[in-house]
Amino acid sequence: MKRLYRSSQNKMLGGVCSGLGEYFDLDPTLIRLAMIIAVFGAGVGLLAYLVAWVLIPIEP
Repeated sequence: MKRLYRSSQNKMLGGVCSGLGEYFDLDPTLIRLAMIIAVFGAGVGLLAYLVAWVLIPIEP
């Protein structure tokens, strides 16, 4: 079973975007760009990132 974890190796800030990239088999850069667009576009991206940082565990 595939589990969602924050990455401890390929991280820039909290490892959320790279963890999502690994989970969905996408390039983490695409996730990071989407997050930046969400932060500046709708303003909810920062809140979503912080919530994900708290809720998603770091990979063992």
